[in-house]
Amino acid sequence: MAQLGGQGQGQQGQPILILPEGTNRLLGKDAQRMNIMAGKILAETVRTTLGPKGMDKMLVDSMGDIVVTNDGVAILREMDIEHPAAKMLVEVAKTQDDEVGDGTTTAVVIAGELLKKSEDLLDQDVHPTMISMGYRRAAAKALELLDDITLERNDDKTLINVAMTAMTGKGTEKAKEPLAKLVVEGVKQVEEDGKVERDHIKMHRIQGATIEESKLIKGVVIDKSRIDNTMPKKVKDAKIALLKYPVEVKDLETDAKIKLTDPNQMQAFIEQEESMVREMVDKIIDTGANVLFCQKGIDDLAQHILAREGIFAVKRVRKSDMERLEKATGANLATNIEDLKAEDLGTAGLVYEKKIFDEVMIFVEESPDPKAVSLIIRGSTKHVAEEIERAVEDAIGVVAATIEDNKVVAGGGAPEMAISKGLKEYADTISGREQLAVSAFAEALEVIPKTLAENAGMDSIDVLVDIRAGQEQSPFMGLDIFQGEVTDMKQASVIEPHRVKKQAIQSAAEAAEMILRIDDMIASSSSGAPDAEGMEGMPPGMGGMPPM
Repeated sequence: MAQLGGQGQGQQGQPILILPEGTNRLLGKDAQRMNIMAGKILAETVRTTLGPKGMDKMLVDSMGDIVVTNDGVAILREMDIEHPAAKMLVEVAKTQDDEVGDGTTTAVVIAGELLKKSEDLLDQDVHPTMISMGYRRAAAKALELLDDITLERNDDKTLINVAMTAMTGKGTEKAKEPLAKLVVEGVKQVEEDGKVERDHIKMHRIQGATIEESKLIKGVVIDKSRIDNTMPKKVKDAKIALLKYPVEVKDLETDAKIKLTDPNQMQAFIEQEESMVREMVDKIIDTGANVLFCQKGIDDLAQHILAREGIFAVKRVRKSDMERLEKATGANLATNIEDLKAEDLGTAGLVYEKKIFDEVMIFVEESPDPKAVSLIIRGSTKHVAEEIERAVEDAIGVVAATIEDNKVVAGGGAPEMAISKGLKEYADTISGREQLAVSAFAEALEVIPKTLAENAGMDSIDVLVDIRAGQEQSPFMGLDIFQGEVTDMKQASVIEPHRVKKQAIQSAAEAAEMILRIDDMIASSSSGAPDAEGMEGMPPGMGGMPPM
């Protein structure tokens, strides 16, 4: 058993023990320091990946599978992180990815820098609550300042530039513009009433070709094949039936035994089953469908009849693919074969099966106005194709956010520097120790242009000085990594969605605030947190809490 605190003593001077043996506990400043250290180390881990010239990380799991990437959220997902405070920063990255699709590294780096600055304030005996309150005020003011430097645009040129900015530095350089155009075309195709459902854009990663051979299919691509090779390989003017119900005799839901006393009864039983299957297939044929996608199984006899009738059929299609087929073809998914009618059929100009590299796929194309599309992502090797897919995923997220919000900001560290400048002026209007926290928040934002410069091999101090001087003339002055100089990012067409910056600042501030308010950490021995011996060989703070 472990003692909960130093105060609880029994009448005879014996300690009162209420926690199980092996429980680790950190109190006050020790808990804060450990959490801050964990956050700083996590931020330092992904910091070198930021920007167009960021480096990649190679992650090898216990099975020997390799991931090579500089995508922040992919790195943090693959890493086996134990420390509870570090896990909170991983959640920041995941939220950023879910909300926008890009800016994950930015969010984690800002959170790490906020924690680093708070450590200096704790050394000056500023109470954690005061730091949290100051950070909260600073974050609210930062979002106001961000709105002041926001541009309202979502034309095609802006969308392409936003996509290219998101993909820069992620292995897509030689085909960045063609890929950006595919992404913009695809996102605009699935847009409905100003909203973009990212799930309606499906990516298929296929190795064995160059990035330039990636293409957009205005329709659905399914990684399945026909159920019978005698079925037609290509169907023009397709009438498509979508069926959730299996085209086979269902098993009884209760245990039952049928006792047969005569061979003729067995024959009648088999004939009855066949008759039921034929009835199902006849219902499909009667609707006029020449293509069938079934979410469940299709009986062998049904397959034979469908093939004989020249119907192109696919079984065990994923639920997500069925939803995309509904959106692309206008078909209605029939949950029961009795409900399938001619008016439920969807249309497509062409449905065909094709082999790409070593994968057989089914293409559903040429529908009138498909609200689901597919992107075929090509790469020379598996790892190249995977990284291209991650870059395109980021691009889809930022283009969708720009279409929905109609707001963009400059890139290259310009917004962070403009907000930092505004926050320093705002701090002068605040009295008390909160002023120190607001100033620290302002300085923390400078980590983004500083890191961009460091990752490009430039002198970060010189760059920060130059950007500060440029910001006196325009809030759009930032660092052009490729030219190696401070320039107007708006004119250089380096732009990002407003939502990326808003979400990054907001989530980083909230995560830092939450971590700072923790003054007591209690970890049970069964929590999976390693002890001090288990932390040997790993960076401090990345494992669990050491024992008291």
